[in-house]
Amino acid sequence: MFYALTAHHSGMRRAHLLFILAAILLCALVPATGAVTLTLNASENEAHIGDVITLSGSVTGMKTIAAYLFVTGPDLDPRGVTLDNLNIPAGRGLFTTAPVHLENGTWSYTWDTAVILGNLKPGSYIVYVVSSPVDRLRYDRNEYATTEIVFHPSDAPPGEAPLGPGMPVVALVIAGVILLGYRGMRRE
Repeated sequence: MFYALTAHHSGMRRAHLLFILAAILLCALVPATGAVTLTLNASENEAHIGDVITLSGSVTGMKTIAAYLFVTGPDLDPRGVTLDNLNIPAGRGLFTTAPVHLENGTWSYTWDTAVILGNLKPGSYIVYVVSSPVDRLRYDRNEYATTEIVFHPSDAPPGEAPLGPGMPVVALVIAGVILLGYRGMRRE
């Protein structure tokens, strides 16, 4: 009877050990299969200010409708700023977003650096993509991707000098004279 009790107790010990081992393996595998992964690629890693750069990538491990983009660089807010307005800090709902294709998790964004607000200076910039709308200082360190883009001065010829401050007044006077002349001709 003592032998039977010991054998039964030993079998229970093995069962508990196998159960604990299975639980540890399950816990180790579950986060790996559900981890969020983001990728980010740029069509150009060196560009001139004014160039168009295509940013693209993917989001896996979660269903989302948007990837959130922001950039850091010379004289920009350290939290990051939107790509289309360098004066607006990223966060609090203000982001550049790229729609994510739900069927495959890919996204793409065309960044036309000729039409952004703010002052894009020559230098090295880091573009971030994150899985939730938070700035650089608050995002989940495991759920982001970056790419570096070095901007050189614009290779476009400088534009013509802007109009002087009096030109709009001159234009209004000319328009008024033409309008009055047209009215005068209609009365005759």
